[in-house]
Amino acid sequence: MNTTPSRTTTPSTTTPPAGTNDPAEGSSDAVTEEATAQDYLVKDSATDSPAKDTTGTPSDTADPGTAPDDLAGQSADEDDDALEPDPFDEARHGVGAGAAAVVSAALGVVALTGAWTGRVAAERETLIGQIQTSGGGSAAQQISEIYGDAWHTTALVNGVFAVLALLVGVFVLVRPAFGAPSERPQPTWVRAVALAGVALGVLGVLISAGMYFDLFVSLPTAGAPAGG
Repeated sequence: MNTTPSRTTTPSTTTPPAGTNDPAEGSSDAVTEEATAQDYLVKDSATDSPAKDTTGTPSDTADPGTAPDDLAGQSADEDDDALEPDPFDEARHGVGAGAAAVVSAALGVVALTGAWTGRVAAERETLIGQIQTSGGGSAAQQISEIYGDAWHTTALVNGVFAVLALLVGVFVLVRPAFGAPSERPQPTWVRAVALAGVALGVLGVLISAGMYFDLFVSLPTAGAPAGG
């Protein structure tokens, strides 16, 4: 039996020579320098790269190549909207001229058929004639005062309506030639109605003039009294 005590071997620690660095310390310095370089590269690339949102996806940025196309599309849409007529403008266009044309035609009809004003004026002249001849007068004087004056008054009133119809119709027809030029021409129906008013006005003036001057029919004459 071996009675010699066993020896325990202790690991020897070697001291590095003077002027040399510890390997562990040198490796930590290298790791630190490498991490600093990586941080610098990450910051540099972050400043050059597009901005990213919080989810890590790049933010939507306008593509410079598609910007002119978008502007061209918007300008084309605006041009289409400008060229498309506004229904409200179309409805308002020609309202005044149309109303004047209708008034002209209505005045022409009144000039041909007669108005209540002409009838009232004729009855007034008849009453005046009866008053003037109530004290006595010849038959010719009674015809002239009672019937002739009423007839001429009716023709005069109808002639006034005819002249008004003629003037209003002519104004509607010649209005586009004066003042500020319009972008759209006068509606066809306005010109047609105004022309009808002018035609009725001319016809009413001619008929009224014939009635007033007894060109169509003359006043009745009293017969000579029979000899006794």
